[in-house]
Amino acid sequence: MTLSMNRISLSRRGFLTSACCLAAAPVFTPVTFAAMPGDNRFVTIVLRGAMDGLDLVQPYGDAGFAALRPTLALTPETGLLDLDGRFGLNPAAADLMPFWKSRELAFVHAVSTPYRDQRSHFDGQDMLESGGEHVAEEKTGWLNRALAVIPRSDARKAIDVNTSTELILSGPNNVDVWASDSNLAPARDEMQFLARLYADDPPFAAALAEATRADAASMMVEPDGQRGEKVADVAALAANMLKGDYRIASFSITGWDTHIGQAGQFKRPAQDLVQAINTLKTTLGTEIWAKTVVLAMTEFGRTARQNGSAGTDHGTGGCALLAGGAINGGRILGKWPGIGDGQLLDDRDLMPTADVREVAAAMLYRQFDVGVDDLTGKIFPGLGFDKGSQFLRG
Repeated sequence: MTLSMNRISLSRRGFLTSACCLAAAPVFTPVTFAAMPGDNRFVTIVLRGAMDGLDLVQPYGDAGFAALRPTLALTPETGLLDLDGRFGLNPAAADLMPFWKSRELAFVHAVSTPYRDQRSHFDGQDMLESGGEHVAEEKTGWLNRALAVIPRSDARKAIDVNTSTELILSGPNNVDVWASDSNLAPARDEMQFLARLYADDPPFAAALAEATRADAASMMVEPDGQRGEKVADVAALAANMLKGDYRIASFSITGWDTHIGQAGQFKRPAQDLVQAINTLKTTLGTEIWAKTVVLAMTEFGRTARQNGSAGTDHGTGGCALLAGGAINGGRILGKWPGIGDGQLLDDRDLMPTADVREVAAAMLYRQFDVGVDDLTGKIFPGLGFDKGSQFLRG
């Protein structure tokens, strides 16, 4: 691990706080953290590639869905897990059902960013992470701008742990940067040397000992010496940081661009998402999970009709996922537009009925008491949001 010294340096105390996570951490997909006052936690998961919300949460009760997706549409009789009599959960995400039943999970259908142009992943993700109204309008990430309006001391900074900085936490507010320049775990003799070197430094020795035990928990060093690249490793790292001083984390799950053979392709990223949420809850523990909100969101949805390759193409209206002990779940949120004749956008896409930025704004308001003026003026310019938002009810 190397520290990017041109940005900011971590204090010895800060290193000791997180050493138990970092010394045995995997090669990262980009993971970002921020330290905030208070006990509430907020995790964002960017689902890169345009997750098909109509596959994850299928409107099987809507007449015509099966005709739009002859090989992708399921019913409770063919394996779909009923949620509320109208919508069902894809069996690839079956392990989310306990969260639904305990009201720690909700889905928000028919949401999107303001992006409506060429359905480019690059532009769509720019909009999702920048939080702006137009492509390339904002040069910073909405989560970084949020740091400026959440009270915090200089000693409680943000940290960015990644291989390439994500836009969502990029900006002028201080971020501690850790960059992995190797995909190999520390060799046994290197760990033994560090243990001898710091044997007389009790705080460091304790942190290092905890790090070497991490492979017995959920952040495992792979048997062949390669650091694990599993989503569970990243989620466990995030959760362990959140158990310390940190209150905000963000990472990505890829693999959602399912143009061909979607029935098979969809399973892996769906299972990754399930694993990430399960790992966050398990690692955080009951007390912290009760104060946590997880928001998973994607750059845009996919076409309502499957294509000729048994997949789906880039669309508009998508689905966001909310999880955590701090939400009132067990519900499908948002206004469902329907998928019948005349109800699709451009006769191809799920019609968006809400701005996904409103979901994120509601979570910042709920978790950190960010004011409405800051949410609509500084963090999400042009967003229509007030304390009556549907995502704050219940």
